[in-house]
This record gives sequence, C-alpha cells and structure tokens, in this order.
Amino acid sequence: MTRKVAVITGGNRGDRAGNGSPARPALVTLPTISKAGALRPRRIWEASMGQFTTIVMSDGATVEAYRAQPTTARRGGLVLLQEIFGLTDHIQEQCEKFAASGYEVLAPAIFDRVAPSLRLSYDAAGLEKAISLVRAHPFELGIADAASCVEELRHAGPVFMLGYCYGGSIAWASAGRLDGLSAAVCYYGGKLPTLASEAPLCPTLVHLGRDDREIPMRPTRDALEQHSAVEVLTYPAGHGFNSDRRADFDQQCSDLAFRETLRFLEKQGIQRPSAKGE
Repeated sequence: MTRKVAVITGGNRGDRAGNGSPARPALVTLPTISKAGALRPRRIWEASMGQFTTIVMSDGATVEAYRAQPTTARRGGLVLLQEIFGLTDHIQEQCEKFAASGYEVLAPAIFDRVAPSLRLSYDAAGLEKAISLVRAHPFELGIADAASCVEELRHAGPVFMLGYCYGGSIAWASAGRLDGLSAAVCYYGGKLPTLASEAPLCPTLVHLGRDDREIPMRPTRDALEQHSAVEVLTYPAGHGFNSDRRADFDQQCSDLAFRETLRFLEKQGIQRPSAKGE
C-alpha cells in the first residue's frame, strides 16, 4: 500500500506535526559574500570537495560534469540532475551537501552539447533562455545521459538518482526505465503530470510544493500515489522551494526535504537487493 505523507501542512512552517514548534535547523550557517556582493549564509559543508570533469555519454559525446567525492564513509553513488539553469553555483552546492553526507556525486551538464558550460542567472532573461533550451532538448537524451552516469558510478555500492525541476522529471522517468538504480528522488519535476502513470522500478521519493503554480497538485499527487514504490511529501511552498536563488525559496522546507532525502537514501541503501554483476 502506498504511504501517503503530508509534510508541515499546518501550524508553524517548520513543524511537521503542526504543533507550532519550529523545526531544528539542519545546517549551521556563517556569513559570506556572494558574487553580487550581497550577504548570504555560508553552510558548514561548503568546501572544495567538487571539481569539473567530463564524461563520455552513450552517443559518444563528451559532456561536462561536476563531480564531488564523499568526505565521510561512502554510502553510494548519486547522479544529481540540474534545474534548467545549468551547473550553477547552487547545483554545485547541492553536490557538495550530498558529498558531505557520504555520497559520490556526479552531475552532468544536460544541455552541454548545444550550450557548453551553461550557467544561467535566475532572472527573466535567464529563465527565457533556459525554457528555449528545454523545448529544444530531447527528453530521451537526458535519460540516456543519466544512464551513462549510473554506469560511471556503479564501481562500488548502490547508485541513486536525484533531480530538481527538469532534472527531477528525468529522475522520475529514469526510475521507471533504467536498471541499476537503488532509489530515485524527484524534486517538483515539471513533467510529472504527464509522466505520473509510469511505474518506477525502484523506490522513489517525490517532493512537491503545495503552492506550485506549474504542477496541478491534487491530480498529480493522486496519480503518483497509485504506485506502491512511491512516497510523496508535500510542503507549504512553491516551485523551486529548494533553491535559495529563487523567489519561492523556503529555508525550512528546503532543510526538511534534505533531511527526508537523506533518510530515504540511507534506508534504501541498506535494503537494496544485490545488483547484477556485484
């Protein structure tokens, strides 16, 4: 039976049970200066753990990727799929967060064949450019590139996949079409309304913003919850609530989603069946 979960749906925004008690912050923060000169938090996991590299995809293309090695005992590999804005500072930070939690992270540049080294801003001009790239990008190519990254990380332990926005859609589709994944995590994938009928082959966690204007919440959630392998968590937030570069950013929802993701990945890493060839 599908587990239905509604996260922090009442009371204080940081309280999962709705009793008014604030959630504990997940990360210690220190001030730092952003490139724009504005003061923003600096997380304790920010360090030089990751670096840019390249990976040869199944079609022979050499694609840029950001790779971060675990700084604690290795829990497995994690393919991390970007938003539509490229391998931005924000995506690099997400890679480093998961590396600090024990995952070897590989984040491919989804649009690298047509827009090398893409790092778009989050303003109207950046969004317009990003949307044009998404419309021209073959979705199946994104899945194929994700599959190549899975193979790259299968040298030791389980492999997981996680994506945000467009990358979240690829992560959801990959969960139902690829072998070799121990689990997948999808943050507010924009294509979920049309992909929700596809049944994942591995345990899959979906994070949705209750106030997301891009995803019809009730029908999408209802469709996702028809799958026994799917856990759906909803938050009082909009689309892109995990990114502190976006207007819909919500710190408490972001922190809670990160903790729930770590819980989910750790559980699935322990319970995973033996992969072929191991």
